Amino acid sequence: MTDVLPLLVLGTVAAAGGTALGWTVRTQLSRRRLRRKQAFFGLPEHAESLLVVSRDPGGADLSVNRFDMAALLELAALVQECGAHAQVVAHDTALQGFGERTELCIGNPTVNRRMAAHMASLLPGVRVNADPDGGPDRGAFQVGSERYRLETGRTEYVLLARLTAGQDRKARPVFLFCGQRAITNQAATRYLARHHERLARKHGTDSLVLLLKVVNSQAYGPDVVELVADVTRVAQEPVPTPAPRTSHRAA
Repeated sequence: MTDVLPLLVLGTVAAAGGTALGWTVRTQLSRRRLRRKQAFFGLPEHAESLLVVSRDPGGADLSVNRFDMAALLELAALVQECGAHAQVVAHDTALQGFGERTELCIGNPTVNRRMAAHMASLLPGVRVNADPDGGPDRGAFQVGSERYRLETGRTEYVLLARLTAGQDRKARPVFLFCGQRAITNQAATRYLARHHERLARKHGTDSLVLLLKVVNSQAYGPDVVELVADVTRVAQEPVPTPAPRTSHRAA
């Protein structure tokens, strides 16, 4: 019994030490993940952010489309996880510059003035066909020389972008969720919530512009999303003139 007691004590001490070491490692990893997330979103603890959303054109004066509302909730959760704060404003009341605080802007530029301004200044290589008589090209995205048509409920596209003004590394980023329909805006915010760690590892704090395809939203809602391409370079260059009429349709 006397010989066993030291072994029991040693085992207990070793177990306690292993538990403490494991807790320390997990804590450090958790803190590292949080710092990476905060850097990617430009949201250090207690920072302020702006959530900009379109008004629902078919609703009352201050109403928001239900899919955009769902997107706001998902983004607000990301902001809260960073230990930051969010202010929600309508697109036509956000009369300020960008870079001072992180901005997350939701909506198509045809109904969101703020989105239209950001795309004109930061994404000159992207065009959105807002012509009501545009025929099959109505609502289509043109990214560089490629055209992506809207097929409602079947194949819809959305741009997810993280952009900064100029080369200022201290400037807070602007996130754009620009979809052909409101449900695609929510699809983009959900994609970001699921994949931000991978995007942060790959892109760091550099600008990125991803073109996503939402598949069969009439059956699957905003859940089935495919990455079409990283269009960061072409989206930030002026559209070539004249533009070829290359179109993409669902199979």
